[in-house]
Amino acid sequence: MPISASAKKSLRVSLRKRIVNDARRKTMREAVKNVTKLAKDNKAEAKKKLSEAYKAIDKAVKRGVMKKNTAARKKSRLSKMTK
Repeated sequence: MPISASAKKSLRVSLRKRIVNDARRKTMREAVKNVTKLAKDNKAEAKKKLSEAYKAIDKAVKRGVMKKNTAARKKSRLSKMTK
């Protein structure tokens, strides 16, 4: 447990940020799953959902939830699936 006041505040802030980051990560993963599922059955629908997945991935990178190269790799693999 934190002892100093600044450590206590840091803990509160990190818990709030964790909730936001988890939500951002969840939306990104759901978007990627949607594209992956659709890529197996319906390529046309998967291409429509691809932009939503790209948007979610880019937002995750912007907020520091994932690294830039990881996002690039995910986007590349998703586009490869839909072709």
